[in-house]
Amino acid sequence: MALNWLDLGVIAAYLASVTLFGLHFRRGQQTLKSYFLAGKTIPWWAISLSIVAAETSTLTIISVPGLAYDKDFGFLQLAIGYLVGRIVVSFVFIPQYFRGELVTAYQLMERRFGQRMRGLTAGMFLITRAGAEGVRVFAVAIVVRVALGGLLAGMSDFERDLAAIAVVTLLTLVYTFEGGMAAVIWTDVVQLAIYTSGTIVAFFTILHLVPGGWTTVQAVAGPAAKFRVFNYSWHLTATYTLWSGVIGGAFLTTASHGTDQLIVQRLLSARTQAQSQLALLFSGVVVFFQFSLFLLIGAMLFVYYRVFPPPVAITSTDAVYPSFIVAHMPHGVGGLLIAAILAAAMSNLSAALNSLSSTTIVDFYAHLRPASSEVRRIQLSRMSTAAWAVVLFALALVARHGGKVIEMGLSIASVVYGALLGVFLLGVLTRTATERGAIAGMICGLAFNLYLWLFTAVSFTWYVAMGSVVSFAVGYLASLPMRRKPVSRRTEGIGDAVA
Repeated sequence: MALNWLDLGVIAAYLASVTLFGLHFRRGQQTLKSYFLAGKTIPWWAISLSIVAAETSTLTIISVPGLAYDKDFGFLQLAIGYLVGRIVVSFVFIPQYFRGELVTAYQLMERRFGQRMRGLTAGMFLITRAGAEGVRVFAVAIVVRVALGGLLAGMSDFERDLAAIAVVTLLTLVYTFEGGMAAVIWTDVVQLAIYTSGTIVAFFTILHLVPGGWTTVQAVAGPAAKFRVFNYSWHLTATYTLWSGVIGGAFLTTASHGTDQLIVQRLLSARTQAQSQLALLFSGVVVFFQFSLFLLIGAMLFVYYRVFPPPVAITSTDAVYPSFIVAHMPHGVGGLLIAAILAAAMSNLSAALNSLSSTTIVDFYAHLRPASSEVRRIQLSRMSTAAWAVVLFALALVARHGGKVIEMGLSIASVVYGALLGVFLLGVLTRTATERGAIAGMICGLAFNLYLWLFTAVSFTWYVAMGSVVSFAVGYLASLPMRRKPVSRRTEGIGDAVA
Protein backbone atom coordinates (compact mmCIF):
# COMPACT_ATOMS: atom_id res chain seq x y z
CA MET A 1 0.00 0.00 0.00
CA ALA A 2 1.12 3.59 -0.65
CA LEU A 3 -0.41 7.02 -0.29
CA ASN A 4 -3.00 7.75 -2.96
CA TRP A 5 -4.83 10.86 -4.12
CA LEU A 6 -7.20 10.70 -1.13
CA ASP A 7 -4.21 10.90 1.20
CA LEU A 8 -2.73 13.75 -0.81
CA GLY A 9 -6.07 15.56 -0.64
CA VAL A 10 -6.16 15.15 3.14
CA ILE A 11 -2.59 16.47 3.43
CA ALA A 12 -3.32 19.47 1.22
CA ALA A 13 -6.60 20.27 2.98
CA TYR A 14 -5.01 20.01 6.42
CA LEU A 15 -2.04 22.23 5.60
CA ALA A 16 -4.33 24.82 4.03
CA SER A 17 -6.70 24.74 7.03
CA VAL A 18 -3.88 25.21 9.53
CA THR A 19 -2.52 28.13 7.54
CA LEU A 20 -5.93 29.81 7.32
CA PHE A 21 -6.55 29.21 11.03
CA GLY A 22 -3.26 30.93 11.84
CA LEU A 23 -4.17 33.89 9.66
CA HIS A 24 -7.27 34.38 11.79
CA PHE A 25 -5.05 35.99 14.46
CA ARG A 26 -3.58 38.71 12.27
CA ARG A 27 -5.91 41.35 13.69
CA GLY A 28 -4.94 43.58 16.61
CA GLN A 29 -1.16 43.48 16.25
CA GLN A 30 -0.51 47.14 17.10
CA THR A 31 2.54 46.89 19.39
CA LEU A 32 5.58 44.65 19.78
CA LYS A 33 4.12 43.28 22.98
CA SER A 34 0.89 42.28 21.26
CA TYR A 35 2.80 40.83 18.29
CA PHE A 36 5.48 38.93 20.26
CA LEU A 37 3.65 38.19 23.54
CA ALA A 38 0.03 38.02 22.31
CA GLY A 39 -0.80 40.85 24.69
CA LYS A 40 -0.33 38.50 27.68
CA THR A 41 -3.85 37.15 27.19
CA ILE A 42 -3.12 33.43 26.61
CA PRO A 43 -4.47 30.96 29.24
CA TRP A 44 -1.91 28.76 31.01
CA TRP A 45 -3.12 25.47 29.54
CA ALA A 46 -2.70 26.74 25.96
CA ILE A 47 0.82 27.95 26.76
CA SER A 48 1.60 24.58 28.34
CA LEU A 49 0.47 22.65 25.27
CA SER A 50 2.32 25.11 23.05
CA ILE A 51 5.53 24.41 25.00
CA VAL A 52 5.03 20.70 24.40
CA ALA A 53 4.47 21.33 20.70
CA ALA A 54 7.63 23.44 20.55
CA GLU A 55 9.62 20.50 21.94
CA THR A 56 7.88 18.03 19.64
CA SER A 57 9.11 18.84 16.19
CA THR A 58 8.98 16.53 13.19
CA LEU A 59 12.38 15.18 14.16
CA THR A 60 10.96 14.13 17.55
CA ILE A 61 8.01 12.33 16.03
CA ILE A 62 10.08 10.38 13.52
CA SER A 63 13.35 10.00 15.42
CA VAL A 64 12.21 9.01 18.92
CA PRO A 65 10.32 5.90 17.68
CA GLY A 66 13.45 5.13 15.67
CA LEU A 67 15.54 5.19 18.86
CA ALA A 68 13.35 2.54 20.49
CA TYR A 69 13.26 0.52 17.27
CA ASP A 70 17.06 0.54 17.17
CA LYS A 71 17.83 0.36 20.91
CA ASP A 72 15.48 0.70 23.89
CA PHE A 73 13.57 3.19 26.10
CA GLY A 74 16.81 4.80 27.33
CA PHE A 75 15.81 8.16 25.83
CA LEU A 76 13.15 8.38 28.55
CA GLN A 77 15.92 9.02 31.09
CA LEU A 78 16.33 12.46 29.51
CA ALA A 79 12.62 13.12 30.07
CA ILE A 80 13.15 12.55 33.81
CA GLY A 81 15.81 15.25 33.76
CA TYR A 82 13.43 17.46 31.79
CA LEU A 83 11.04 17.40 34.77
CA VAL A 84 13.81 18.40 37.19
CA GLY A 85 14.95 21.24 34.91
CA ARG A 86 11.43 22.66 34.73
CA ILE A 87 11.27 22.92 38.51
CA VAL A 88 14.51 24.92 38.51
CA VAL A 89 13.28 27.27 35.78
CA SER A 90 9.91 27.77 37.51
CA PHE A 91 11.38 28.94 40.79
CA VAL A 92 14.71 30.48 39.74
CA PHE A 93 14.18 32.12 36.35
CA ILE A 94 10.46 32.83 35.93
CA PRO A 95 10.28 35.18 38.97
CA GLN A 96 13.16 37.17 37.45
CA TYR A 97 11.41 37.43 34.08
CA PHE A 98 8.24 38.76 35.65
CA ARG A 99 10.10 41.57 37.42
CA GLY A 100 9.64 44.34 34.87
CA GLU A 101 8.22 44.52 31.37
CA LEU A 102 10.47 42.05 29.58
CA VAL A 103 9.83 40.79 26.04
CA THR A 104 12.96 38.68 25.58
CA ALA A 105 15.15 36.60 27.89
CA TYR A 106 18.19 38.70 27.09
CA GLN A 107 16.80 41.90 28.56
CA LEU A 108 17.39 40.19 31.90
CA MET A 109 21.11 40.05 31.08
CA GLU A 110 21.17 43.79 30.39
CA ARG A 111 19.40 44.48 33.67
CA ARG A 112 21.99 42.44 35.58
CA PHE A 113 25.23 43.01 33.63
CA GLY A 114 24.83 45.54 30.82
CA GLN A 115 24.18 45.97 27.11
CA ARG A 116 27.26 44.05 25.95
CA MET A 117 26.13 40.91 27.74
CA ARG A 118 22.63 41.31 26.37
CA GLY A 119 24.02 41.56 22.85
CA LEU A 120 26.29 38.53 23.30
CA THR A 121 23.62 36.25 24.75
CA ALA A 122 21.05 37.36 22.17
CA GLY A 123 23.57 36.81 19.37
CA MET A 124 24.41 33.33 20.64
CA PHE A 125 20.71 32.49 20.71
CA LEU A 126 20.25 33.62 17.10
CA ILE A 127 23.12 31.48 15.87
CA THR A 128 22.21 28.41 17.91
CA ARG A 129 18.48 28.49 17.26
CA ALA A 130 19.00 28.98 13.53
CA GLY A 131 21.40 26.04 13.34
CA ALA A 132 19.27 23.68 15.41
CA GLU A 133 16.07 24.71 13.63
CA GLY A 134 17.63 24.06 10.25
CA VAL A 135 18.04 20.42 11.30
CA ARG A 136 14.42 20.28 12.46
CA VAL A 137 13.12 21.70 9.21
CA PHE A 138 15.15 19.14 7.26
CA ALA A 139 13.20 16.38 9.06
CA VAL A 140 10.26 17.44 6.87
CA ALA A 141 12.17 16.25 3.81
CA ILE A 142 12.63 12.78 5.36
CA VAL A 143 8.87 12.42 5.76
CA VAL A 144 8.06 13.66 2.25
CA ARG A 145 10.74 11.48 0.68
CA VAL A 146 9.16 8.40 2.26
CA ALA A 147 5.52 9.44 1.84
CA LEU A 148 5.60 10.75 -1.71
CA GLY A 149 8.55 8.80 -3.08
CA GLY A 150 6.40 6.87 -5.56
CA LEU A 151 4.55 9.92 -6.86
CA LEU A 152 7.75 11.95 -7.20
CA ALA A 153 9.80 9.17 -8.77
CA GLY A 154 11.02 11.44 -11.56
CA MET A 155 12.68 13.84 -9.13
CA SER A 156 16.06 13.47 -7.47
CA ASP A 157 16.38 13.29 -3.70
CA PHE A 158 17.64 16.86 -3.64
CA GLU A 159 14.70 18.12 -5.70
CA ARG A 160 12.21 16.34 -3.42
CA ASP A 161 13.90 17.75 -0.33
CA LEU A 162 13.95 21.22 -1.85
CA ALA A 163 10.25 21.14 -2.70
CA ALA A 164 9.18 19.74 0.70
CA ILE A 165 11.17 22.23 2.74
CA ALA A 166 10.07 25.13 0.55
CA VAL A 167 6.34 24.35 0.82
CA VAL A 168 6.32 23.91 4.61
CA THR A 169 8.50 26.99 5.15
CA LEU A 170 6.30 29.16 2.93
CA LEU A 171 3.00 28.08 4.52
CA THR A 172 4.40 28.58 8.02
CA LEU A 173 5.77 31.98 7.12
CA VAL A 174 2.35 33.15 5.91
CA TYR A 175 0.54 32.85 9.25
CA THR A 176 3.55 33.62 11.46
CA PHE A 177 4.22 36.77 9.44
CA GLU A 178 0.68 37.99 9.99
CA GLY A 179 -0.50 36.50 13.27
CA GLY A 180 2.52 36.75 15.55
CA MET A 181 2.66 34.87 18.85
CA ALA A 182 -1.10 34.40 19.17
CA ALA A 183 -1.13 32.48 15.88
CA VAL A 184 1.89 30.45 16.96
CA ILE A 185 0.39 29.32 20.27
CA TRP A 186 -3.12 28.50 19.09
CA THR A 187 -1.96 26.63 16.00
CA ASP A 188 0.37 24.71 18.32
CA VAL A 189 -2.62 23.60 20.40
CA VAL A 190 -4.51 22.35 17.35
CA GLN A 191 -1.50 20.58 15.86
CA LEU A 192 -0.61 18.92 19.17
CA ALA A 193 -4.10 17.49 19.40
CA ILE A 194 -3.91 16.20 15.83
CA TYR A 195 -0.52 14.48 15.96
CA THR A 196 -1.17 13.01 19.42
CA SER A 197 -4.48 11.57 18.23
CA GLY A 198 -2.72 10.26 15.13
CA THR A 199 -0.07 8.56 17.22
CA ILE A 200 -2.74 6.86 19.33
CA VAL A 201 -4.42 5.64 16.11
CA ALA A 202 -1.04 4.28 14.96
CA PHE A 203 -0.62 2.48 18.31
CA PHE A 204 -3.90 0.59 17.95
CA THR A 205 -3.26 -0.08 14.26
CA ILE A 206 0.08 -1.74 14.99
CA LEU A 207 -1.47 -3.67 17.87
CA HIS A 208 -4.16 -4.95 15.50
CA LEU A 209 -1.68 -5.93 12.78
CA VAL A 210 0.67 -7.87 15.06
CA PRO A 211 -0.65 -11.45 15.45
CA GLY A 212 -1.49 -11.97 19.09
CA GLY A 213 -1.55 -8.26 19.83
CA TRP A 214 0.04 -7.04 23.04
CA THR A 215 0.97 -10.55 24.15
CA THR A 216 3.23 -10.94 21.10
CA VAL A 217 4.66 -7.45 21.56
CA GLN A 218 5.68 -8.32 25.10
CA ALA A 219 7.00 -11.75 24.12
CA VAL A 220 9.26 -10.35 21.38
CA ALA A 221 10.21 -6.88 22.64
CA GLY A 222 10.79 -7.96 26.26
CA PRO A 223 13.63 -10.46 25.64
CA ALA A 224 15.16 -8.01 23.15
CA ALA A 225 15.38 -5.46 26.02
CA LYS A 226 13.31 -2.91 24.09
CA PHE A 227 11.48 -1.82 27.25
CA ARG A 228 14.67 -1.22 29.23
CA VAL A 229 14.73 2.34 30.58
CA PHE A 230 17.63 2.64 32.98
CA ASN A 231 21.33 2.38 32.23
CA TYR A 232 23.40 2.93 35.38
CA SER A 233 26.70 3.32 33.54
CA TRP A 234 28.89 6.32 34.40
CA HIS A 235 30.65 6.32 31.02
CA LEU A 236 30.63 9.86 29.61
CA THR A 237 30.56 8.45 26.07
CA ALA A 238 27.26 6.62 26.66
CA THR A 239 24.48 8.80 25.29
CA TYR A 240 21.53 7.65 27.40
CA THR A 241 22.25 6.73 31.01
CA LEU A 242 20.40 7.49 34.23
CA TRP A 243 23.04 10.01 35.25
CA SER A 244 23.35 11.78 31.90
CA GLY A 245 19.56 11.75 31.69
CA VAL A 246 18.77 13.15 35.12
CA ILE A 247 21.78 15.47 35.42
CA GLY A 248 22.36 16.28 31.78
CA GLY A 249 18.63 16.43 30.99
CA ALA A 250 18.03 18.79 33.93
CA PHE A 251 20.79 21.15 32.80
CA LEU A 252 19.61 20.93 29.17
CA THR A 253 16.03 21.85 30.08
CA THR A 254 17.11 24.57 32.49
CA ALA A 255 19.05 26.09 29.59
CA SER A 256 16.47 25.55 26.84
CA HIS A 257 13.48 26.66 28.94
CA GLY A 258 15.25 29.30 31.00
CA THR A 259 17.56 31.03 28.49
CA ASP A 260 16.18 30.20 25.03
CA GLN A 261 13.79 32.82 23.67
CA LEU A 262 11.82 30.10 21.87
CA ILE A 263 10.39 28.91 25.21
CA VAL A 264 10.86 32.02 27.36
CA GLN A 265 8.68 33.99 24.93
CA ARG A 266 5.82 31.59 25.62
CA LEU A 267 6.34 31.85 29.38
CA LEU A 268 6.26 35.65 29.15
CA SER A 269 2.95 35.45 27.28
CA ALA A 270 1.18 34.13 30.38
CA ARG A 271 -1.21 36.39 32.26
CA THR A 272 0.62 36.05 35.60
CA GLN A 273 3.80 34.58 37.03
CA ALA A 274 1.82 31.79 38.73
CA GLN A 275 0.17 30.81 35.44
CA SER A 276 3.56 30.80 33.72
CA GLN A 277 4.96 28.43 36.35
CA LEU A 278 1.91 26.17 36.16
CA ALA A 279 2.14 26.03 32.35
CA LEU A 280 5.79 25.00 32.44
CA LEU A 281 5.42 22.34 35.15
CA PHE A 282 2.36 20.77 33.53
CA SER A 283 4.14 20.64 30.16
CA GLY A 284 6.81 18.42 31.72
CA VAL A 285 4.23 15.79 32.66
CA VAL A 286 2.73 15.87 29.16
CA VAL A 287 6.16 15.58 27.52
CA PHE A 288 7.07 12.56 29.66
CA PHE A 289 3.94 10.63 28.66
CA GLN A 290 4.25 11.76 25.05
CA PHE A 291 7.84 10.51 24.76
CA SER A 292 6.72 7.25 26.37
CA LEU A 293 4.09 6.87 23.65
CA PHE A 294 6.57 7.58 20.85
CA LEU A 295 9.05 5.06 22.27
CA LEU A 296 6.31 2.47 22.62
CA ILE A 297 5.46 2.95 18.94
CA GLY A 298 9.11 2.26 18.08
CA ALA A 299 9.24 -0.93 20.16
CA MET A 300 6.01 -2.15 18.59
CA LEU A 301 7.37 -1.45 15.10
CA PHE A 302 10.42 -3.55 16.00
CA VAL A 303 8.07 -6.43 16.76
CA TYR A 304 5.97 -5.87 13.64
CA TYR A 305 8.96 -5.94 11.32
CA ARG A 306 10.28 -9.02 13.11
CA VAL A 307 7.01 -10.78 12.30
CA PHE A 308 6.65 -9.23 8.82
CA PRO A 309 10.12 -8.33 7.50
CA PRO A 310 9.98 -5.34 5.11
CA PRO A 311 10.47 -6.18 1.41
CA VAL A 312 13.17 -3.49 1.24
CA ALA A 313 15.59 -3.10 4.14
CA ILE A 314 15.08 0.06 6.18
CA THR A 315 18.46 1.79 6.17
CA SER A 316 17.60 4.73 8.45
CA THR A 317 15.78 4.42 11.77
CA ASP A 318 14.36 7.91 11.16
CA ALA A 319 12.37 6.40 8.28
CA VAL A 320 10.82 3.51 10.25
CA TYR A 321 7.67 5.28 11.45
CA PRO A 322 6.92 7.24 8.24
CA SER A 323 7.47 4.05 6.20
CA PHE A 324 4.93 2.17 8.31
CA ILE A 325 2.36 4.95 7.96
CA VAL A 326 2.70 4.98 4.18
CA ALA A 327 2.63 1.21 3.79
CA HIS A 328 0.07 0.04 6.35
CA MET A 329 -2.29 2.78 7.52
CA PRO A 330 -5.74 2.98 5.84
CA HIS A 331 -6.05 5.56 3.07
CA GLY A 332 -7.13 8.90 4.45
CA VAL A 333 -5.83 8.05 7.93
CA GLY A 334 -2.31 7.65 6.54
CA GLY A 335 -2.61 11.01 4.83
CA LEU A 336 -3.81 12.62 8.04
CA LEU A 337 -0.86 11.18 9.99
CA ILE A 338 1.64 12.45 7.44
CA ALA A 339 -0.12 15.83 7.51
CA ALA A 340 0.07 15.86 11.31
CA ILE A 341 3.81 15.17 11.21
CA LEU A 342 4.27 18.00 8.73
CA ALA A 343 2.10 20.21 10.93
CA ALA A 344 4.43 19.53 13.86
CA ALA A 345 7.21 20.94 11.71
CA MET A 346 5.11 24.01 10.96
CA SER A 347 4.36 24.43 14.66
CA ASN A 348 8.01 24.38 15.63
CA LEU A 349 9.14 26.47 12.69
CA SER A 350 6.58 29.19 13.44
CA ALA A 351 7.82 29.41 17.02
CA ALA A 352 11.42 29.63 15.84
CA LEU A 353 10.63 32.37 13.32
CA ASN A 354 8.77 34.40 15.92
CA SER A 355 11.48 34.05 18.58
CA LEU A 356 14.29 34.82 16.13
CA SER A 357 12.42 37.89 14.94
CA SER A 358 11.63 39.10 18.47
CA THR A 359 15.28 38.85 19.51
CA THR A 360 16.45 40.59 16.35
CA ILE A 361 14.07 43.54 16.75
CA VAL A 362 13.87 43.91 20.54
CA ASP A 363 17.47 43.16 21.48
CA PHE A 364 19.19 44.79 18.53
CA TYR A 365 17.06 47.12 16.42
CA ALA A 366 15.11 48.72 19.29
CA HIS A 367 18.37 49.36 21.14
CA LEU A 368 19.98 50.99 18.11
CA ARG A 369 16.83 52.95 17.16
CA PRO A 370 15.08 53.75 20.47
CA ALA A 371 13.04 56.56 18.89
CA SER A 372 11.51 54.38 16.17
CA SER A 373 7.72 54.14 16.15
CA GLU A 374 5.70 51.03 17.02
CA VAL A 375 4.35 50.93 13.46
CA ARG A 376 7.89 50.83 12.09
CA ARG A 377 8.90 48.12 14.54
CA ILE A 378 5.95 45.93 13.61
CA GLN A 379 6.83 46.33 9.93
CA LEU A 380 10.44 45.37 10.58
CA SER A 381 9.34 42.46 12.76
CA ARG A 382 7.46 40.98 9.82
CA MET A 383 10.38 41.64 7.48
CA SER A 384 12.72 39.99 9.99
CA THR A 385 10.41 36.96 10.16
CA ALA A 386 10.60 36.58 6.37
CA ALA A 387 14.39 36.98 6.38
CA TRP A 388 14.83 34.28 9.00
CA ALA A 389 12.57 31.97 7.00
CA VAL A 390 15.02 32.23 4.11
CA VAL A 391 17.96 31.53 6.44
CA LEU A 392 16.32 28.44 7.96
CA PHE A 393 15.38 27.18 4.50
CA ALA A 394 19.04 27.35 3.47
CA LEU A 395 20.26 25.72 6.69
CA ALA A 396 17.75 22.88 6.29
CA LEU A 397 19.30 22.05 2.93
CA VAL A 398 22.75 22.02 4.52
CA ALA A 399 21.47 19.66 7.24
CA ARG A 400 20.81 16.99 4.60
CA HIS A 401 24.34 15.71 5.18
CA GLY A 402 23.97 15.06 8.93
CA GLY A 403 23.22 11.89 10.94
CA LYS A 404 20.24 11.05 13.15
CA VAL A 405 18.27 14.25 13.13
CA ILE A 406 17.22 14.39 16.79
CA GLU A 407 20.72 13.79 18.14
CA MET A 408 22.23 16.21 15.61
CA GLY A 409 19.78 18.95 16.60
CA LEU A 410 20.32 18.42 20.33
CA SER A 411 24.10 18.41 19.88
CA ILE A 412 24.10 21.77 18.09
CA ALA A 413 21.94 23.37 20.76
CA SER A 414 23.81 21.81 23.68
CA VAL A 415 27.18 23.24 22.64
CA VAL A 416 25.99 26.81 23.20
CA TYR A 417 23.42 26.18 25.92
CA GLY A 418 26.20 25.44 28.42
CA ALA A 419 27.77 28.89 28.03
CA LEU A 420 24.37 30.61 28.09
CA LEU A 421 23.15 28.82 31.20
CA GLY A 422 26.40 29.53 33.04
CA VAL A 423 26.12 33.30 32.64
CA PHE A 424 22.37 33.32 33.38
CA LEU A 425 23.07 31.48 36.64
CA LEU A 426 25.82 33.98 37.41
CA GLY A 427 23.29 36.74 36.93
CA VAL A 428 20.49 35.35 39.10
CA LEU A 429 22.47 33.50 41.79
CA THR A 430 25.33 35.92 42.51
CA ARG A 431 25.57 39.61 43.29
CA THR A 432 29.32 39.98 42.83
CA ALA A 433 29.86 38.67 39.29
CA THR A 434 30.81 41.42 36.84
CA GLU A 435 30.05 41.82 33.16
CA ARG A 436 33.68 41.29 32.14
CA GLY A 437 33.96 38.24 34.34
CA ALA A 438 30.73 36.80 32.93
CA ILE A 439 31.91 37.38 29.36
CA ALA A 440 35.18 35.59 30.16
CA GLY A 441 33.18 32.70 31.61
CA MET A 442 30.93 32.52 28.56
CA ILE A 443 33.89 32.39 26.18
CA CYS A 444 35.60 29.65 28.20
CA GLY A 445 32.40 27.62 28.49
CA LEU A 446 31.75 27.84 24.76
CA ALA A 447 35.35 26.91 23.91
CA PHE A 448 35.20 23.95 26.30
CA ASN A 449 31.97 22.62 24.74
CA LEU A 450 33.33 23.06 21.22
CA TYR A 451 36.33 20.99 22.28
CA LEU A 452 34.03 18.26 23.67
CA TRP A 453 31.95 18.24 20.49
CA LEU A 454 34.75 18.26 17.94
CA PHE A 455 37.59 16.39 19.60
CA THR A 456 36.15 13.95 22.15
CA ALA A 457 33.62 11.11 22.29
CA VAL A 458 31.76 12.63 25.27
CA SER A 459 28.01 12.37 24.73
CA PHE A 460 26.06 15.53 23.92
CA THR A 461 23.89 14.87 26.98
CA TRP A 462 26.77 16.13 29.16
CA TYR A 463 27.61 19.27 27.16
CA VAL A 464 25.26 21.66 28.94
CA ALA A 465 26.12 20.47 32.45
CA MET A 466 29.87 20.66 31.85
CA GLY A 467 29.78 23.89 29.87
CA SER A 468 27.61 25.72 32.39
CA VAL A 469 29.87 24.65 35.29
CA VAL A 470 32.92 25.92 33.41
CA SER A 471 31.18 29.19 32.49
CA PHE A 472 29.93 29.78 36.02
CA ALA A 473 33.23 28.93 37.72
CA VAL A 474 35.42 30.94 35.34
CA GLY A 475 32.99 33.87 35.36
CA TYR A 476 32.85 33.97 39.15
CA LEU A 477 36.61 33.65 39.62
CA ALA A 478 37.37 36.18 36.88
CA SER A 479 35.08 38.67 38.62
CA LEU A 480 36.99 38.54 41.92
CA PRO A 481 39.92 40.79 40.90
CA MET A 482 37.58 43.35 39.38
CA ARG A 483 34.80 43.15 41.93
CA ARG A 484 32.73 46.25 42.04
CA LYS A 485 29.25 47.34 43.04
CA PRO A 486 26.88 45.11 41.05
CA VAL A 487 24.64 46.62 38.42
CA SER A 488 21.37 47.80 39.93
CA ARG A 489 18.59 45.26 39.57
CA ARG A 490 16.12 47.70 38.05
CA THR A 491 12.57 46.50 37.63
CA GLU A 492 11.35 49.46 35.66
CA GLY A 493 12.44 50.91 32.35
CA ILE A 494 13.60 47.61 30.83
CA GLY A 495 10.59 47.37 28.59
CA ASP A 496 10.18 51.07 27.92
CA ALA A 497 11.73 50.74 24.49
CA VAL A 498 9.37 47.98 23.50
CA ALA A 499 6.26 48.44 25.64
